[in-house]
Amino acid sequence: MSRIAVLIVAAGKSSRFGGEIPKPYVLLQGKPVVQHSIDAFRAVLPEARLLVVVHPSHGEFVQKLDVDTVAGGEERHHSVERGLEALAEDAPDQVLIHDAARPYVTAALITRIVAALEESPAVIPATAVTDTIKQVQDSIVTQTLPRAQLRAVQTPQGFDYAALCAAYEQLDGSGITDDAMVMEQAGHWVAVIEGDEANRKLTTAHDRRDIHMKETRIGQGVDVHQLYEDAARPLMICGVEVPSKLALRGHSDADVGLHALVDAMLGALGKGDIGQHFPPSDPQWKNADSADFVAEAVRLMQSAGGALINADLTIIGESPKIGPHRAAMQQRVAALLDVAPERINIKATTTEELGFTGRKEGLAAQAVVSIALGG
Repeated sequence: MSRIAVLIVAAGKSSRFGGEIPKPYVLLQGKPVVQHSIDAFRAVLPEARLLVVVHPSHGEFVQKLDVDTVAGGEERHHSVERGLEALAEDAPDQVLIHDAARPYVTAALITRIVAALEESPAVIPATAVTDTIKQVQDSIVTQTLPRAQLRAVQTPQGFDYAALCAAYEQLDGSGITDDAMVMEQAGHWVAVIEGDEANRKLTTAHDRRDIHMKETRIGQGVDVHQLYEDAARPLMICGVEVPSKLALRGHSDADVGLHALVDAMLGALGKGDIGQHFPPSDPQWKNADSADFVAEAVRLMQSAGGALINADLTIIGESPKIGPHRAAMQQRVAALLDVAPERINIKATTTEELGFTGRKEGLAAQAVVSIALGG
């Protein structure tokens, strides 16, 4: 079997990315961006030597990585050359070169590259170009390029190690944007395989904001209130007044659906529970509109850089019937959360006349929410 090494290039200055932390070390779903690539290659190629090419000034971040490293150079191709030189003492047969800025690389893509290397000295993944591409000079279009012949190239790129080293020795000039260009200039043919649309590159400040929305949190909430006869007290469920002779007993308006929703949101945010924020012992919350509780949960979510993905609420009880009011409840909850109605699901069930809900002594609700939380 061919001996394979992996070079992950993380030696850029991250100037376009912005922020105080260099791009390879910004946390993405709880771990540094570069660690995602490290883990992906280790899972697929556990026997391969793995080397990360790092920026010399990033020492405080690099030391937290459990991986061999080598200092990079001024430009990308200088960094790759240094990585190839570091592998020379125990030279592999093949080398995969990957940009740390592509943390979404998959096992399937790595496997396709390795398989294609058995037939070609150079293999690159690429995706079809869907936008019309114009060649522009001085803000004037000079040519429209034939889209069918264009491809957007990704990493990892795979090479015969000796051939790539020899190609780099022949390299003359700068402007090299990927390692396949080095092989092209040396006269080697480069095979193209199907890339992965999800394998995108993190480059700009917009991508940095996107990273900070990648952690998904799940929260669940449960609430119960006693039912009793009181025609004068509105029966509020999920922000909608339901006509009934029954009412829900509670310090606030006792909206069992919204209370479960708030608890679910607070759970996802790690912010305790509804009783901590709106204690029933506090007179200011007497007969309070539970929509105000939802508004506070939304404020806490937004201050954490979060956004609601979806909410699923279940109302549990024999009475009142929820079906006739389901659409209005969905619209009301969506409005309170400032999301599209299709992100909200309202459903109801009974307990087949069992327990306190079956005896119509109370009403219960469960809620589950998912939140894309900022970093």
